[in-house]
Amino acid sequence: MTPLTPLLTVLAVVFLLGPLHPAAKAAERFKAVDALVERSVANGVFPGASIAILYKNKLVYHKPFGRLTYYPGSPRINLETIYDTASLTKPIVTTSIIMQLTERDSLDLDDRVSLYIPEFGRNGKKNITIENLMLHNSGLIPHRFFIENCRTPWEVFQAIDNEALSYPTGTQTRYSDLGFITLARIIERITGRTLEDNFQARFSEPLGMHNTMFNPPDSLLPDIAPTEEDSRWTLSRKRPLVHDHNAALLGGTAGHAGLFSTTGDLIRFIQMIMHEGKQSGTRYFKSSTIRHFTRRKGDGKRALGWDLRTIDGPSSAGQYFSDDSFGHLGYTGTSIWIDPKRDLAVITLTNRVHPTSENIKIRKFRPKLHDTVIECLGLE
Repeated sequence: MTPLTPLLTVLAVVFLLGPLHPAAKAAERFKAVDALVERSVANGVFPGASIAILYKNKLVYHKPFGRLTYYPGSPRINLETIYDTASLTKPIVTTSIIMQLTERDSLDLDDRVSLYIPEFGRNGKKNITIENLMLHNSGLIPHRFFIENCRTPWEVFQAIDNEALSYPTGTQTRYSDLGFITLARIIERITGRTLEDNFQARFSEPLGMHNTMFNPPDSLLPDIAPTEEDSRWTLSRKRPLVHDHNAALLGGTAGHAGLFSTTGDLIRFIQMIMHEGKQSGTRYFKSSTIRHFTRRKGDGKRALGWDLRTIDGPSSAGQYFSDDSFGHLGYTGTSIWIDPKRDLAVITLTNRVHPTSENIKIRKFRPKLHDTVIECLGLE
């Protein structure tokens, strides 16, 4: 056999069968992504995952991996598997509704929170604005296990209203769930509708996100990737399914967590964002609104409701995503990263917290995944 024989064989196959089908090309292009995720399942980074890649206005990759749990007989993940998105609720639900309210209902981000919730202004919080909550520089403490002292949503809200500042407003950036719980209250007071009703009417229903919801019914349990068992729930009433403890205490629907979704549904939403707020003839945002909410503000660490690629250190978006990239992480093992310069987005849903949230291997996986995607596309 001469050195040219393999090449001639390939050329003959191409001549007889034609060039590779686009699906075959895509499968070949993203082999390294396949290998990384499969290896991560085998190494216990997560039991399963669903990954989607959008590039230049096309869905170029969408695959499930692994199983619902580590048990060998557990059902395999599929593209309809529903995941607890955790803090992806913040940008997808709460921030998006705020974006529409600033466009359509004269909501001003410079408004004081106490204008809408007077009781919130106690203990030095009178001057906190809606923008402060969205930038996580309000001075609110990052987190509390409210079940230690609260039994009802009203008691949680009262506890937040009574909080004192943990640092002077606007002087630091400290990620806070309490801020987004409060933003949901503002949305409900302005609109007279629940957060869930707002999201359904404004986004999930018109976008056809039929598997995206708060408090999924028991009938869907076989389709939902499990998280971890809650050992702190002490109330007699049934615990909502959501992993986040405070979201469960708030009834399963909250501004910081609670949304369940699939990669297929999130593709629809992210395509709309990447299409400058328009999808299938319907406009959800002005392009200027998206730019305003996703650019660096304040000290440059965060955008309005969205996270940003870290410039001066390691980022979960990896080393190649541009400095204009925006996204968000979810505690359960979810993430979205969008690079507007490359017209690229990566959606990752996993249940890394099953069976325990002590598993933090995903911290190394996330940047490696995004680097691998860029390398597969030849964009490094």
